[in-house]
Amino acid sequence: MSFDSDSSDCYISDKNSWIWVRPNWHDFKWQDEQVLPLLRRVRLKQGQLLGKAGIVNDDSNIENALDTLLQNVITSSAIEGEQLNVQSVRSSLAKRLGLFATDSYPVSQRSEGLAEMMMDAISNQEAPLTRERLYQWHEWLFPGNEFSLQHIRVGELRGEEPMQVVSGRIDKPTVHFEAPPRSVLDDELNVFIKWFNNSRENSLLDPLIRAAITHFWFVTLHPYDDGNGRITRALTDLALAQADSQSIRMYTMSVAILDQRKAYYDVLEKSQRGSNDITVWLLWFLETLDSSLQGSLDKIECTLVKTRFWSAFNNVGLMKEQVKVLNRLLDGGGKGFEQGISASQYQKVAKVSKATATRHLADLLTKGCVEKLAGGGRNTRYKITK
Repeated sequence: MSFDSDSSDCYISDKNSWIWVRPNWHDFKWQDEQVLPLLRRVRLKQGQLLGKAGIVNDDSNIENALDTLLQNVITSSAIEGEQLNVQSVRSSLAKRLGLFATDSYPVSQRSEGLAEMMMDAISNQEAPLTRERLYQWHEWLFPGNEFSLQHIRVGELRGEEPMQVVSGRIDKPTVHFEAPPRSVLDDELNVFIKWFNNSRENSLLDPLIRAAITHFWFVTLHPYDDGNGRITRALTDLALAQADSQSIRMYTMSVAILDQRKAYYDVLEKSQRGSNDITVWLLWFLETLDSSLQGSLDKIECTLVKTRFWSAFNNVGLMKEQVKVLNRLLDGGGKGFEQGISASQYQKVAKVSKATATRHLADLLTKGCVEKLAGGGRNTRYKITK
């Protein structure tokens, strides 16, 4: 029995219930009345993202692209429970984006392979999908076959044993999913590759729907001993890059999938055990894509707010401690203070005395960098001036 670690623990088993058992199972259908309103919303958000990104300077866009690609690689592996060396992967990606730093962290065969796979997926949209390309991705994912707990076939399809995802006791395992048998896998993969290459020219198939089908179809085939989830997400990135080469470097679905990992496997289970109507899967995919785009929109808006603020206050004579605190307030989220900052919090962040913190805040108030929130006395709080 073959076990693929690139899956999780949320399937039940009945061989005759799998979608791939049905004739013409990849003739997928869906309910337009449910899917199209969400699709329009996602399309609108893509346009908003491109519009806002155009306002940000080129240096910020390159840095944002590096952060996004890094998140993509790191979280795609984290979905499978693997923790990567973040600095090593960052250096490998930065080199491919032309960002060379004197203090670059040492790269590894692992980080180089992951960076190659990512960049090929998002930057090489015009090259056709072939078996050789998929095998190359697999080799980049498992350089030297040294990162798997068991021997796996690298750069080739899985063997004759059933491909099952299992959990539970060794003597009484629960089969969560079983992929199509090896005897039909070559033909099934050929059908998928031909569809992937031809469907790009299908004007009746929305590119985002195509990306969702790509994800569902390939992960259902489960063609490798291991790495199926990560290759699936790279293929999804390729389809999304072909849909919109401009925006793909500004968001990543892997982060949202990691945040909703159980829901992800639950919806796959329902869809892989059902008919060829994949409405439920398409809705989940588009909702997740919508969430990913919104996260990127929020990040860019934060960058724009920060840029506008420093354009107004860059030359007002601030001390380094004040700049540090203001940047924390501008960053917002987990790094900022949503309810404003008090003198005692300023003291901790800036590492100054309480008297100095009070004096610094009064100076910022005078210069118009901050404003007081409602309330007062010892609990007076300050927020960035909008």
